[in-house]
Amino acid sequence: MATTLAFDVYGTLINTHGVLSLLDDMIGDNAQAFSNTWREKQLEYSFRRGLMQNYIPFSLCTKHALDYACLAHKTELSEDQKGQLLELYKTLPAFDDVKAGLEQLKAKDYRLFAFSNGAADAVHTLLETAGISELFEGVVSADDVKTFKPNPGVYSHFLRETNSTGANTWLVSSNPFDVTGAISHGMRAAWIQRSKESIFDPWEIQPNTIATDLLDLKAKLESVN
Repeated sequence: MATTLAFDVYGTLINTHGVLSLLDDMIGDNAQAFSNTWREKQLEYSFRRGLMQNYIPFSLCTKHALDYACLAHKTELSEDQKGQLLELYKTLPAFDDVKAGLEQLKAKDYRLFAFSNGAADAVHTLLETAGISELFEGVVSADDVKTFKPNPGVYSHFLRETNSTGANTWLVSSNPFDVTGAISHGMRAAWIQRSKESIFDPWEIQPNTIATDLLDLKAKLESVN
């Protein structure tokens, strides 16, 4: 049975800080800190919504997190400016290594799927804009089951949708919460450590392998398979 690779999208394939140039034009030197807060709150809101079982789409978590970042940084953005940022979020760029890395893995006959908290239509748009949609066999979204990763139901949904088993499936993610969630559910997982400053949670659950980017991933997978 061919090995299935489940690629997280936001932060793993797609650079969520692709908004920095526009943010810099809007608010200047505080753009990076603002972007960090926006991303952190986006994830926190998805976790809280999942635990509360009070689901809203990931796009609304993103919008609410943007509003929070404005309050936290005492930054007044007009509704038009917020609209521009949210529109840009629909067409964020892929990291530079992504296309070539995916092509290497596809050439080795791995089954490639995008696996995201984002709604399927939003993920399709991101992949198409980045010029990588044709490399995937499909998109699996947490939106289908109305909760978010790392809820175990989301990983079960992925395995069902792709006719895969935990033993022959790898999650690929730069987000530690996603890696630990997948491993806890019986999958294997590769952590993409895109920065030397990134720290993995000091839990009893650790990645099966660590790669610096997608170009490094093929060799790391081959070394443990």
